[in-house]
Amino acid sequence: MRRLSALDLFSNNSIKSRRTLSVCATKHQLHNIKTHIEMGAEQYRPPLFSVAPMMEWTDKHYRTVARIISKHAWLYTEMLAAETIVYQQGNLDRFLAFPSEQHPIVLQIGGNNLDNIAKATQLANAYGFDEINLNCGCPSAKVAGHGCFGARLMLDPKFVSEAMSVIAANTDVPVSVKCRIGVDDHDSYNELCDFIYKVSSLSPTKHFIIHSRKAMLNGISPADNRRIPPLKYEYYYALLRDFPDLRFTINGGIDCVDEVNAALREGAHGVMVGRAAYNNLWNTLAHVDSAVYGEPSSGLTRRQVLEQYQVYGDAVLGTYGNNRPNMRELIRPLSGFFYAEPGNSLWKRKADAAFLNKNITTVKSFFEETLVVIPDAVLDSPVAELPSGRKDLFANVRGLLPPPYETRTEEVVVYAQS
Repeated sequence: MRRLSALDLFSNNSIKSRRTLSVCATKHQLHNIKTHIEMGAEQYRPPLFSVAPMMEWTDKHYRTVARIISKHAWLYTEMLAAETIVYQQGNLDRFLAFPSEQHPIVLQIGGNNLDNIAKATQLANAYGFDEINLNCGCPSAKVAGHGCFGARLMLDPKFVSEAMSVIAANTDVPVSVKCRIGVDDHDSYNELCDFIYKVSSLSPTKHFIIHSRKAMLNGISPADNRRIPPLKYEYYYALLRDFPDLRFTINGGIDCVDEVNAALREGAHGVMVGRAAYNNLWNTLAHVDSAVYGEPSSGLTRRQVLEQYQVYGDAVLGTYGNNRPNMRELIRPLSGFFYAEPGNSLWKRKADAAFLNKNITTVKSFFEETLVVIPDAVLDSPVAELPSGRKDLFANVRGLLPPPYETRTEEVVVYAQS
C-alpha cells in the first residue's frame, strides 16, 4: 500500500508548470526541448530507485551499462560545475551528451555564481535531461572549501532558493536539491527544516534528496564524511511528516535492493543508492526492475550485458580525440560487475595486463583476452535470488522522530523582501 502512495505522491508533484525558456536558446534547441517535454519524464516510472551522482564514477560509460541492466532506475550524471559547462561551450558533447537509452537521467550541477548557473542551465537544455539537480551536499575540500559550494550552500538557504529559481526559470524540466541533514554544528532537525522550508517557499523546488548524515567541513575526507557522521534516518522520516506537500528521496547507508524496499515500506517516496550500485553493480541493479518496480525480470545474463556494452564501447572508443575515451575509462565501470564471484580477482589482474597490451585495441578483443578466467556458470546465469539486507535498518525509526517543526515565517518574509 505504501508503495502505491509513493507513486501517487510522485505523480501529483512531478509535473511542474512550464516556464518561458531563455532567449539564448536556438530554435533547434527549443524544438528538442519541446519534443522532450511532451515525451518527457511523465512517460517514465517514478524515481523509487535512483543511482547517486558520484564524481568520476557515474559517467556516461557507467550509465550505459547501468541502463542495460535496469530499464527503470533513475540515473544521475557526475556533478558538473556550472563554470565547466559555461567555459567548455565548444566541447559540450564531451560533458553533456548521452545516448537516448539513458533516460530517465538527471543532470547534477554545482556552483555559487547565479549568472553561471543560469548559463549552464541554458546550455544543458539542448541535451534533454529529465531533471536538473543542484548539489548542496558534497563535503570535499575542493568543492565545499575552496569552491564554496556543495554542502556549504546549506548555510545559505537564501542563495540556494535564488539558484533554484534561476535554474527553474531557464528550463522546463523539474528541479531538485540534493543536500545533507546539516553542516558541522548546524545539525539540529529544526535547522534542517529551516533550510527545506525556505528553499521550497522561495523557489519552485518540490523535490529534495536527503543524505541522512551531516557534512563535516573540518578537513576530513569525503570517505570519512560517509563513515564518521552518524546516519539519522529519523530526520528524513520526520520531513515526510512535516512537509507533506514536498517529495523526499532518502540517501545514505542503503546497500542493497532489499534495504531499498524496507525504506519504501516505511513510507519513503524514493531511495537513492550510491556505492553499492557501483561496487556491486550486477547484484544491485539487476534486481531493481523486478523487486522495486514489479516488472518481469529481463532474464539477462552477465554475458549478454557485456555483449551489448561491447557494441557501445567499440563505437565510442577514442571518439573524443587524444585517445579519449580510452580502454581503461570504458572498462572502469565494470570493476564491480563480478563482485564476490569466482574469478573476480584474477579477472582484474588480467584486465590490468590487457590495458598495457598494445595488441588489444577494441573492447571486443579486451573481453576475449580477459573473460576466459570467469566461469561460464557466472557469465551465463541470470541474476541470483535477491540478497537479504539488514532487518533492523529502519526498525525503530518512528519512535525516534524529533518533535514536529514549527515554521518560522518571519524569517522567510525577510528573505522574500531582500
